[in-house]
Amino acid sequence: MALTVAGLWRYPVKTLAGEVLDDAWVDDDGIRGDRIVHVRGPEGVRTSRRQYQLLGLHGTLGADGIPLVNGEPWQSEAAAAAVREAAGADAWLAAYTGVERFDVLPLLVATDGAVQEFGRDIRRLRPNLLVGGVPGMAEREWEGRYLHIGTVVIRLDSLRARCPMTTVDPDAITRDPEVLRDIGRRFGGKLALNAEVVQPGRIRLHDVIHLV
Repeated sequence: MALTVAGLWRYPVKTLAGEVLDDAWVDDDGIRGDRIVHVRGPEGVRTSRRQYQLLGLHGTLGADGIPLVNGEPWQSEAAAAAVREAAGADAWLAAYTGVERFDVLPLLVATDGAVQEFGRDIRRLRPNLLVGGVPGMAEREWEGRYLHIGTVVIRLDSLRARCPMTTVDPDAITRDPEVLRDIGRRFGGKLALNAEVVQPGRIRLHDVIHLV
């Protein structure tokens, strides 16, 4: 297989729509600037699994490294108001950089073959890295293997169990429960791979990937 980096994404505000990247610095705890702010309520962290309207907001990283919500600094009243409208009047934004901010591991790696089999917008899967040049569902055999991208080494740990966030259309922000049922029927409820960084460094679109 001739594998390449076919896509990169970052989600500076956890559970919001993210941003497409041309290159990214990958640290021990994932893509730099990923999920460093999250939405909270009195009960704890709130996500689009329940407050799915949050996916209608866009989290990006400003040139100064400050996370933005729909282009507004995350600590601004405009950002706070947008989050309250999407997640409830008692919701707020909070910064956190501990590894617990990730649902499983710091990276989620998708493959173009599996995305094609899935047959829906890749944004429903919320990957950090898309590997291009993968035939069909070959990712099912990749658990425990490594991706070497220049000096970067990424360990593929396990297939990701999918959640209701996959049911949300990333443009219309409407839900279709059939999507998750379909993932269960055709893919055993799992698509893409949980991964961790073994050797940090910079990744760029179209970089060659060696599967080891």
